Amino acid sequence: RNGGFVFGGYSLDCADLLKILGPVRARELYTLTTDAVDLMRQRIARYGIDCDATHAGVILANWFDEPARLETQRRLMRDSFGVDWEPVDAATLAAQLKTRRYHGGLFERNAFHFHPLKYVVGVAAAVAAAGGQIYEHSPVLRLRPQGSGFLAETADGAIEARQVVMAGGGYARNVYPKVERAVLPIATYVMATEPLGTRLADAIDTAAAIYDTRFAFDYYRPLPDTRILWGGRISVLNREPQAIARLLRGDLLKVYPQLRDVRIEHAWGGLMSYARHKMPQIGRSADGVWYAVGFGGHGMAPTTVSGELLAAAISGERPVPEAFASFGLTPTFGTLGLAAAQLTYATMQARDALAARRRAPS
Repeated sequence: RNGGFVFGGYSLDCADLLKILGPVRARELYTLTTDAVDLMRQRIARYGIDCDATHAGVILANWFDEPARLETQRRLMRDSFGVDWEPVDAATLAAQLKTRRYHGGLFERNAFHFHPLKYVVGVAAAVAAAGGQIYEHSPVLRLRPQGSGFLAETADGAIEARQVVMAGGGYARNVYPKVERAVLPIATYVMATEPLGTRLADAIDTAAAIYDTRFAFDYYRPLPDTRILWGGRISVLNREPQAIARLLRGDLLKVYPQLRDVRIEHAWGGLMSYARHKMPQIGRSADGVWYAVGFGGHGMAPTTVSGELLAAAISGERPVPEAFASFGLTPTFGTLGLAAAQLTYATMQARDALAARRRAPS
């Protein structure tokens, strides 16, 4: 359920981050994510992690025939966050992406893409090699205070811990409701085509990863074995693979109709954790439990940020930046929150469709 994009930012739009925090604190939080991109590159090299890393950047493709959208975004990123997203004119982009759907784009050169599970396994191997112990298949069933720390109980035993970090995703386990009730479990969908060989260049003639300017955007990337990994849509429904393949195949063909006869070999979905404010929630509860949740929609760099921040805070090196306190454990209101999220998504989809129709050539 992770597309493997590694680039700066959070799920919350950078313009909204700027509005909420102001220029200094917004840039501080954004810079943490670009530093994390560099750190992940360094780790891949240092530990020899074989994760299909492709250092070819990411393209934001403009779905709408409105150049001002891209220019506004480019200026915002340059002036407020100190990053230079390079303009890609419509003709150049059309040579790379063989579709009539896009109207130019922006290129983020420092970004890359990779196989996220292979990366995580590589990081885990590095932890183990350094003496860390990782226990799989031992979910915590209960967590309760004990002395100056906690007792974490599993089915086969208990662990006395001075520090506890809650860093799960969208799968609630009713272990620590204060954190688990602060995120919405939102489903997302991904599929992979069969290997396309030379046909890949008939649709995608770039090694960069791609996403577009809609609220309900597609995100996709060419894989080393010439498949296309394609993701998109969010929903409160965790659908079966066959249904996911049908939905995403339709999205693929809207952009690349020349691939109509291509087989979809894999399709899957999973639950992400979203906070109502669309920012990760990183900090410590009053009872001493640390937490890092709410990374849905933009996870690789921000989760790396959270690991670095919590490690520094737990070791006493430095506290979690105060700006994250603006995005705390806000209640999500359970079923009502899920219904509101689905309604918001449907509304934004309709808005995107209306904007595209207004700009469509007659």
